[in-house]
Amino acid sequence: MATVPQEAINELQALMDRVDEPLMRTFENIHQGYLKETLVRFLKAREGNVAKAHKMLLDCLKWRVQNEIDIILSKPIIPDDLYRAVRDSQLIGLSGYSKEGLPVYAIGVGLSTFDKASVHYYVQSHIQINEYRDRVILPSASKRYGRPITTCLKVLDMSGLRLSALSQIKLLTIISTVDDLNYPEKTNTYYIVNAPYVFSACWKVVKPLLQERTRKKVQVLPGCGRDDLLKIMDYSSLPHFCKGEGSGSGRHTSYGPENCYSLDHPFHQQLYSYIKEQSQRRQPIQPIKQGSFHVALPEAAAEGTEIAKTIESELQKFETEVGCLTHWMALKSMASEAVGIKMLRTTICSDESNKS
Repeated sequence: MATVPQEAINELQALMDRVDEPLMRTFENIHQGYLKETLVRFLKAREGNVAKAHKMLLDCLKWRVQNEIDIILSKPIIPDDLYRAVRDSQLIGLSGYSKEGLPVYAIGVGLSTFDKASVHYYVQSHIQINEYRDRVILPSASKRYGRPITTCLKVLDMSGLRLSALSQIKLLTIISTVDDLNYPEKTNTYYIVNAPYVFSACWKVVKPLLQERTRKKVQVLPGCGRDDLLKIMDYSSLPHFCKGEGSGSGRHTSYGPENCYSLDHPFHQQLYSYIKEQSQRRQPIQPIKQGSFHVALPEAAAEGTEIAKTIESELQKFETEVGCLTHWMALKSMASEAVGIKMLRTTICSDESNKS
C-alpha cells in the first residue's frame, strides 16, 4: 500500500503507548525518535491492518528482549581474523548515499560463500549491520539532510551466481526471515545488477510469488547498472562493482580502498571499532569473550518457505539441464573424434525412443 491513513497510525500509537518496560525501552531503540515512520513501516508490512501490525510489532519487541538485541552492538566477533573471514565470505558494505540522502548498501549475492564460520556468526553479523544502520547511519543521515531518513537502497550484485547457491538457501532464508519479521520496510528499492541466466530463470518464477509492494521495489538493471544508478547517486557513491562499463565481479577484481565489502573499507572499520568500543564500555575490566552471539533462529513464513522451495526447484531443474547439455557435448566430442557426428545423433535418437 502506498499510503497509510493517519487514523491507522493514531490507533497503533495508542496501542503502543500501553507497552511497559522492557518492551518500551527496546521500542525506543527501534524508532530512534522517528515514531510515526516506524509505525508506518509495520502498518505497511501488514497491509494497513492495525491489529496485525500491533501483533507484529509486539512479537518483534519480544524477540529483541529475549535475544538481547539491544546489546548486540557490544558483542564483537573475535578474534579479528575470524571477523575478516566473515567479511570475506558475507559480502556487504556501505558504498555511499543517494542524492536524496538514503544509504546505499552493496551486497555480493553471487560471490558470498558463507563457508568460513558457523551460521550463528553470519546471523550475528547481519543483525549488527542492521542495528548499526538503524541506530547510527540513518540517524546521522537524518541530521545531515535535515529530514527523517529511515530507509536505504540496496544494490545486489549477482556476479558469480552459481548452482552452488543451492546450499546457501537455508541460511539466506533465515536472514531474510529475520529482516521480514523484525526490520520490515527498511529497504526503499532493490537494484539487481550483473544478473546471469540462472538468476533470470529463477526470477521469472519467483516474481509472481512476491507481494505487490515487494515486486515494485525490485529493479533489474542491464549490465553493471552504472548508467541507471548514476541517475540517483553520484559516481563516488556507486558500489565498486558498478564503476566499470560492463558487468564485473565484486570480489576477485582488485578495487583497493573502494571495495566496500572489505574489512579495510572505512565503513567496516568504523563499524568494527564502534562494536569494540561499546563492548569496552559495558565490560571495561573483563576481557572480551570469544564465541558467537546466539540469536533464536526464526521459522520462515509460509511465503518465504514457498519462495525458497521454488528457487531450489528451479536451480535443480537448471542443474539437470546443464548436466544434460554437458553430457551431450561430451558425447558429441567423443563421437566426432571416433565415428562422426551422424552416429552420435542416431545414438541419441535411439536413447530417447527407448526412454519413451
